[in-house]
Amino acid sequence: MKAKTVFFCTECGSESPKWSGRCTVCGAWNSMVEQAAERPAKNGKISRPKTPVKVSRFTEMQADEEIRFSTGMGELDRVLGGGAVKGSLVLVGGAPGIGKSTLMLQICQQLGQFAKVLYVSGEESTRQLKLRAERLHVDSENLFVLSETRLGDVLECVAEEQPDILIVDSIQTLYNEELDSPAGGVGQVKDCTMALMQLAKGQGITVFVIGHVNKEGSIAGPKVLEHMVDCVLYFEGDRHMTYRILRAAKNRFGATNEIGVFEMLDAGLREVENPSEMLLSGRPADASGTCVTCVMEGARPVLAEVQALLAPCAGARPMRSSNGFDYNRASMLLAVLEKRGSLKVSQCDAYLNIIGGLTLDEPAADLAAVVAIASSYLDKPVPGTMAAVGEVGLSGEIRSITHMEQRLSEVRRLGFTQCMVPAHKIKDLKSPAGLELLPVANISGALRLLAQGK
Repeated sequence: MKAKTVFFCTECGSESPKWSGRCTVCGAWNSMVEQAAERPAKNGKISRPKTPVKVSRFTEMQADEEIRFSTGMGELDRVLGGGAVKGSLVLVGGAPGIGKSTLMLQICQQLGQFAKVLYVSGEESTRQLKLRAERLHVDSENLFVLSETRLGDVLECVAEEQPDILIVDSIQTLYNEELDSPAGGVGQVKDCTMALMQLAKGQGITVFVIGHVNKEGSIAGPKVLEHMVDCVLYFEGDRHMTYRILRAAKNRFGATNEIGVFEMLDAGLREVENPSEMLLSGRPADASGTCVTCVMEGARPVLAEVQALLAPCAGARPMRSSNGFDYNRASMLLAVLEKRGSLKVSQCDAYLNIIGGLTLDEPAADLAAVVAIASSYLDKPVPGTMAAVGEVGLSGEIRSITHMEQRLSEVRRLGFTQCMVPAHKIKDLKSPAGLELLPVANISGALRLLAQGK
C-alpha cells in the first residue's frame, strides 16, 4: 500500500493535499515539495521535555537578565550584536566546505572556560571530531561531544548533562522518529527546530544550529525555519579563497548589517580585525580600470576595490558581467555613462568585479564604479592615492550619502590623500588632515578629473 503524501511549501510551510505550481497561501512559484504525511505517535501526542509554566510580570523584569557573553571571537561577537545572548537560538548557514563547523568547534575553546558546551554532530563520528579538534587546538575540559541524529536521544542527553551551550551540526541530519518522514524533510526540520527553540527558551540554553544551503544560496528547508530562530548568520566567500565573511541576515538582539571577516588557515579561522587592509592588499599600481570606495558595513567603514574591464565587443550583443556588484545597478551605470558621459560603452563587453569576495549593496559605490569603468574605457589609470564615494543618479548627478565623515576618516587612515565627494555637501564636510576633497557635481566633472590625472 502506497504511503500517503502531502505537499509542503518551502517558503511559508503551508500544507496542501495536491501539487500546484504556485502556493495558494504565500503566492511563491515552484515551492511545493512532496513529503510523506506525518504520522503522530499512538497516543496522538509528540513527546517533549516537561517544563513548569511560569508567568513573569513585565514591570518586574530586569534588562540585565538577558545577559550577553563573549564567544571568544570578536568578529563573531560583532555580528551577533556584542556577543551571544543566553537562551537564544542562532542558525549558521553557508556553502559546503566554507568553515561553519570549524567556526563552531573553534569557539568551544573559549566558551569552555566559563560554560559547559555540548557539541552534537550528526555528520561526523566522535573520533573524527577529535582529529579536527586537535588540528584546531581545542582541548577544553568542559566540551562534551555526542554523535547522534535522533532528536529524542539528543533531548535526553541535554536533560542529563544540563549544558549551558548546545551546538547542533546540522539541523538537516536530526530526525524525530515519531514522524513518518525522512531526515531533512520539511516536517522534520520544522519539528526539530521547534524542539530546540523550546529547549532554548524554556531552560535558557544558548543553541547554535548549523544549516545547509541549497543551490540558490538560501537555508535548505522551509522558509519558516528562518522565522523561528533568533539570529540567521550566513558564512560567505569562495571556499577556494582564504577569506570568509560572516553576515547577519536576521538578528533580534542587534543590527543586521554588520559583517565579520575571517581568514581560513591550516589551524582554523583567524580574525581579520582590519578588513580594509586585507581587501586592498596586492592592488596593482598604475593600472586602469580600478578605483577604491568606502562602504558602511554596520557601524564599520570598509574600503573596497572596484575593478572594471571594457573590451571591444566581438559579437552582435555585448557581454555584461558583475561579481559582487548588483547586476541591474551596473547596467544602469553603464547607461548613464553612455547618455550623460558620452562614452560609447554600449559597443563594449563590460565586466565589473569587487575584490575579496565582498558584496556591495549600497549606492555609495556608484561613483567608484563609474570612475573604474571610465578608466578602463579611456585606458587612463586612476591615481593610486585617490578614492571615490557617492551615489550616481539617472541624470548623471552625484548625490550625497550618509556617514561621510566616518568614511573619509577611514580613507585617510589607509593612506589616501584625495577623495571624490558630492559637490553640494562639500561645505558641511570636515576633511581629515592630509586628505584633499575633490568635489564633483556630475559624472562629467568626475571624467574631467580623471582626464587631468587628479
